Amino acid sequence: MSIDEKTTVETAPARREADDAGRGAALMAGRRALITGVANERSIAWAISRTFLKHGAELAFTYPGDAMGKRVIPVVKPVAKAVLDCDVSRDEEIDRTVRAISGIWDHLDVLVHSIAYAPREAMDGRFTDVTSREAWRIALEVSAYSLIGLARAFKPLMRPGSSIITITYYGAEKVVTNYNVMGVAKAALECSVRYLAQDLGLDGIRVNAISAGPLKTLAAAGIKGMRSMIGENAEKTPLRRNIEHGDVGDAALYLCSDLARNVTGETLHVDAGQNIMGVVSM
Repeated sequence: MSIDEKTTVETAPARREADDAGRGAALMAGRRALITGVANERSIAWAISRTFLKHGAELAFTYPGDAMGKRVIPVVKPVAKAVLDCDVSRDEEIDRTVRAISGIWDHLDVLVHSIAYAPREAMDGRFTDVTSREAWRIALEVSAYSLIGLARAFKPLMRPGSSIITITYYGAEKVVTNYNVMGVAKAALECSVRYLAQDLGLDGIRVNAISAGPLKTLAAAGIKGMRSMIGENAEKTPLRRNIEHGDVGDAALYLCSDLARNVTGETLHVDAGQNIMGVVSM
């Protein structure tokens, strides 16, 4: 073996590692993502945003109304290309947001749907007693239909290879005390992911969901007993720990990058394995 050949053989692994590291750092380079659902620094949507930023993405954000804007704008403005008021229960506001994004970017690569809401009174008490017709309508419209409305509106901006993700929870699959109508809404959301994946696959757009384990967020604070459940949760998971916000960000990075180019219609559990557990022996 010549010196040149020996040098080539010895440096090839190092070169591959450097190339892999470079690709990893640039998983979202040049990609444009619209993030919905940031409420504060502890929001899942903000954790996803931070991960996307580390990997080179450009970000725009939405918030619903002036009151939430006072919380959201100070958090996201330093890293945002745009911060837009958008009430997803109003089609005209979604259309206005699409026009605004079209004026900033000529296309959109990633849409993050992290929106969920039900009236607080529907999240405490017997399901039959607290689930009014109006609570049902609001929860399903805001938490599930909004994904369809946003996907339809932004589809013309999304090219083949684009990705949509949403955030769900285990309460869509099994009963979680006091989750009530939100569990029904999340079940509808997960089913919508599958139908959207089949439909938008015709356009080369992937649609997936992340089912995150319990986290301390503004939304979780509205569910009676959630704080104590988080405190007791770790010992009920196979990994004997709770997840962190960044775990969801990493999963979103995977789903929205080319690493998951053939993954669509999936609900990816990021919950330390909690979803596989049945009766735990004492």
